[in-house]
Amino acid sequence: MSFCSFFGGEVFQNHFEPGVYVCAKCGYELFSSRSKYAHSSPWPAFTETIHADSVAKRPEHNRAEALKVSCGKCGNGLGHEFLNDGPKPGQSRF
Repeated sequence: MSFCSFFGGEVFQNHFEPGVYVCAKCGYELFSSRSKYAHSSPWPAFTETIHADSVAKRPEHNRAEALKVSCGKCGNGLGHEFLNDGPKPGQSRF
């Protein structure tokens, strides 16, 4: 995720204004602010994508609880989907 910084300076972690989060590389729509929620990680957290093809997912080696996520249009790396780690039971977190 090109807009994230693990060591501080994450500008979108506590940003909750209405809008759409897009791929930093190609501008494709990824997540809506309506699916964003507060989470303890240093990155923004979402429960769902805008379009069915907003992201591509593939298994993460050595991490059964996570999937690697990339932009569904250009393949830019976005991070992970953490299975069953959303705000509601059974919900995932992007």
